[in-house]
Amino acid sequence: MKDDLYRNMKEAIIAGDRARAAALARDAVGSGLDLLEVIEKGYVPGIQRVGELWEEGEYFLPELISSAESMKAAMAVLDPELAGRDAKARTVGKAVIGTVEGDIHDIGKNLVASMLQAGGFEVHDLGADVALDRFIDKAEAVGADLICLSALLTTTMTNQKRLVGLLRERGLRDKYKVLVGGAPASAKWAEEIGADGYAANAVSAVKLAKSLAGRD
Repeated sequence: MKDDLYRNMKEAIIAGDRARAAALARDAVGSGLDLLEVIEKGYVPGIQRVGELWEEGEYFLPELISSAESMKAAMAVLDPELAGRDAKARTVGKAVIGTVEGDIHDIGKNLVASMLQAGGFEVHDLGADVALDRFIDKAEAVGADLICLSALLTTTMTNQKRLVGLLRERGLRDKYKVLVGGAPASAKWAEEIGADGYAANAVSAVKLAKSLAGRD
C-alpha cells in the first residue's frame, strides 16, 4: 500500500497536479505514516524526475512551475504536522533569496525559491528590490547557509558585487555561501566578484545549492 501511495505522490508532482499532491499528503497524515519518509520516498523522487525532464528538454518553464507549485501544496499540508517534531532530517539547509535593490524583476527568482523549497531547503524569500542590508540581517536572524541574489539588469547586477563586499566588511564572508543568478550574470561574473557560484536556471540552482550546503 505504501509503495502505491509513494508512486502516486511521485506521479502527482511530475504531472503538476496540485490538488492530488495535497490530497495524497492528507491521506498520509490521516494514515499516521512517517511523514519524513513520505517526503523522501514519495515527493522528492517526483521533483528529482522533473529536474531530469527539464535537463532532457522534455519539460519547459510551465511544467517546471506547475511541479514546483504541486510540491509546495503537498508541503503546506505536511509542514504543520512536522512543526512539533524535529524535522531537521528533511531540511537540506536554509536559504535567503531575493532580487537586489533597484530591480523589480522576480519571476525567475520566484521559480528558484519554489524549487529550492521543493528540494528541501528552508527558504526565506525577501521579494524584489531588496536593500542589501536586509539580506545580511535576515541571514543572521535565521542562521542561513546560503544567500541567493538575483539581478535581471546590468545596472543592478553590481549590487551582487556590493553584497559580497558588505559581507567582507562585516567579517561575515566565510559564514555564508553566496549564489548569483539572472540574465546578465555568469560564472565568470560570480568568480570576478568573489561569489561562491552561479546558476543559469532553477534546476541547476538547486543542484549547486545542495552541493554548497554539502548535501549533494
